[in-house]
Amino acid sequence: MIDKIKFGTDGWRAIIADTYTVTNVKRIAKATADWVKSSSDKPSIVLGYDCRFGGYLFAQTVIDVMASQGVKVFFDKNFVSTPMISLAAYKLQSTAGVILTASHNPPSYNGYKLKSNFGGPTIPSEIQEVEDLIGDEVECKKYSWDALEKEGLLEFVNFEEMYFQHVIGSFDMDTIRNSKYTLAYDAMYGAGQRILPRLLPNAATLHCDYNPSFMGQAPEPIHKNLQEFSDLIKKDDSLSLGLANDGDADRIGLYNSKGEFIDAHHILLLLIHILYKHKNMSGKVVIAFSVSPKIKKMCKAYGLECQVTPIGFKHIAQIMIKDDVLVGGEESGGIAVKGHIPERDGIWDGLVILEHMAKTNTSIEELIAEVYEVVGAFSYNRNDLHLEESKKQEIIANCKADKYTAFGEFNIEEVETIDGFKYHLGNDRNVMIRPSGTEPVLRVYAEAETPEMVENILRQTKAVLLA
Repeated sequence: MIDKIKFGTDGWRAIIADTYTVTNVKRIAKATADWVKSSSDKPSIVLGYDCRFGGYLFAQTVIDVMASQGVKVFFDKNFVSTPMISLAAYKLQSTAGVILTASHNPPSYNGYKLKSNFGGPTIPSEIQEVEDLIGDEVECKKYSWDALEKEGLLEFVNFEEMYFQHVIGSFDMDTIRNSKYTLAYDAMYGAGQRILPRLLPNAATLHCDYNPSFMGQAPEPIHKNLQEFSDLIKKDDSLSLGLANDGDADRIGLYNSKGEFIDAHHILLLLIHILYKHKNMSGKVVIAFSVSPKIKKMCKAYGLECQVTPIGFKHIAQIMIKDDVLVGGEESGGIAVKGHIPERDGIWDGLVILEHMAKTNTSIEELIAEVYEVVGAFSYNRNDLHLEESKKQEIIANCKADKYTAFGEFNIEEVETIDGFKYHLGNDRNVMIRPSGTEPVLRVYAEAETPEMVENILRQTKAVLLA
């Protein structure tokens, strides 16, 4: 039986040696080749892989397929981050970009993301075109890289160096490096493990080693996965800010100097505040449906337009290439800012905040206090429910049928259904329910005035859903 290959919210992802196989990578690579050939007289792709198991092998497979179709490949033999591939696609003006990564998924997964030469995720309509071209088994021979180089079908490029030069040309690195504010960095064994220490050699680093198994931990920069990092910061009074990235370094997680987690909603608010209030930059703000209503509140206070999209950064990127966008971001920690490519970039986002701290002599705690003056204090957390598919579908059906009127003591006052189900519970409290587009889980998100209230909402919501 031929496996059905379907792109989710962010590329195709599958378990290695189950459906993520050489055979299936050949199929999707052939579809990509057919698509770029239909789009350009001189078809080319930028190709990279991250730190996951088998990345180099699967990259070789993609090169063989592209060569068989006469598509030129720009390739870095070393692992790279997703933002490096997007930047390279833009700078080299390739027809498309491909990064072999499963981002934040557990170590058993690998994946295939498509990028465009505007420097961000390929837009949904074009992803569908590629998906429609995926055929059955593909036969192609293995090629000599020396021969492909001579034919002009393979060119080796140092994408990391390209990214490094782009960063140091965009930030005041001397001020950042010489600041009293010191950074701790957790690469989570991902693709940021080389580049961040190059940029900031004095940073205290954790998990900046090559380990394709990620020590059994999904490389997603959320608090439950970063306990060791939090403890490191708590124990060292000299550390001012903690930055963590996911497997392909496009997502961001932050910690304050006390080792307390700063979620993506707060990071979005910080970036809007810094860019608009302190750098006098303008543009609309584009957020995924799962993002906190506090972003809308800040936008209203600053006179900025705020647009909400379905979940998946490809929807945000689609707007960023057409409109003047200041910040675009998701609850997951994928955030893009004006002045860079329309792509999530966890390292770039961290540097924006760190540079502002260094230049204004403002701590991360003081910055968050500035944000709270505008939108009020709040807390957020997420619960991932690993359920049988039948139970998950039952819950979604109940949501669609408006079966839920309260979650324990919390009465539902309003429901939004752009992508998933966001239940407003009054007093700036809300809970959202949505099946993941990248993993077999049901996500439950909650927001309230305190961490304790958030946990209370999550607990009572779970009890109702599983009843």
